[in-house]
Formats: sequence, C-alpha cells, structure tokens
Amino acid sequence: MSNVYDCAQPQELLAGTRAARAALKKGELVVLPTDTVYGVAADAFNADAVIRLLAAKGRTRQSPPPVLVPNTQTLHALADSVPTEVEILVEKFWPGPLTIVLPAQPSLQWDLGETGGTVALRMPEHPLTLEILRETGPLAVSSANRTGEPAPTVAAKAVEMLGNKVSVYLDSGETSSDGLASTIVDARELGAANATLRVLRVGAVSLNDLQSALPAVNVE
Repeated sequence: MSNVYDCAQPQELLAGTRAARAALKKGELVVLPTDTVYGVAADAFNADAVIRLLAAKGRTRQSPPPVLVPNTQTLHALADSVPTEVEILVEKFWPGPLTIVLPAQPSLQWDLGETGGTVALRMPEHPLTLEILRETGPLAVSSANRTGEPAPTVAAKAVEMLGNKVSVYLDSGETSSDGLASTIVDARELGAANATLRVLRVGAVSLNDLQSALPAVNVE
C-alpha cells in the first residue's frame, strides 16, 4: 500500500521525509519532486532497488537511470575524472536542470544497468529533495512516469501511472518546469583539444546556454 504525503503540511512533511528515508533504506521506491518533473527514486547502491525502478517505468537494463547528488563533492566521488569545462558547467547550472554524463569511478560498488562505464549525474534545485539526498546519499532517479507517457509535474499523475509500485509519494505541489526535463550532455570528450560537448537531450538548459558557458567548446 502506497502512502502519499502532502508536504505543504508541516506534520506530513516530517512524516513523509522519515517514511521516504526508511523506504529507500529498505530498497523500496519513492516519488519525490525536483526542479523539473517528479522523479521516482531508488538507492543507487542497491541493485534490486534499481531493477524495481526500471520495472516500474517499463524499462530494461539498457536504459540505466541518472543519479541525483546533493553537492559537487559527490560528483567528484562518483566520476572518474571531472574536466575543467565540467566544473564550469556545474558552477553555472547546478543545482539545476543539467544532467552530465561522465566516466564512472571504476571502484563503485553499484549496478545501474548497461551504463558502458558511465554515470549521468545531476544536482536538482529543490530543497526537499536536496535534504533527502544529503541524508541518503546518491539516488538513482528517473522521471516518475511509465515509459512513453508524459513526465508528471504533479504527484497525482505519478500515482496514477506508478501506483503501488512506489511505497512513498512526496507531494510538493506542481513543479516549476512546465514539463521540461533536464538537458542531458555527454561530457566525456571534454578536457581534450577540439573537444565536443554532445547534447543527448535538450531540456530546460538550451543549446545557447551551453555554448555561452563554454564558448571555446563545440556544442552539438
């Protein structure tokens, strides 16, 4: 049985965050708000929980989820290398709607799916989710919808699509993104001469925004 918490009410906010932390610790799924859309979260270091996340969305291991982090220090802990250009992107766009794909630390004891040795990282700009991330550590998080359906900007839509596959829903009202997901960039080439920042998905951060932040880099 799922529990939905209205985080506009102080008592429910406290109960909801406690329930969310407990559910994640047990390998269960939690829906939480971000600055883009609602996301469904699992403990990134619990392979069974990640499998549950993919199954809830109707995805396979060939579509590994991004990982949300609470701060830039965690970026350095999870990525094998962080080029100067990525530091510039992080300074400008984090916390915010930019997901950055980098080589993963080879020593990481996790299984997110068929990642090809990469990890997609983002620090969201939402105080509730950042608070949870600071307490739980990195979370595997994907939009809280069934694959092929619109990503939800209200918790009720996530409940409709995911139902009892999720243990805890944290309802923090409508997100501010108008349904725009994060922009995803592949930054693995950065740091080399004539490097290209490859844009895998255009979302809330535009191509012009990226080019302005890195004028010496090819953005495509």
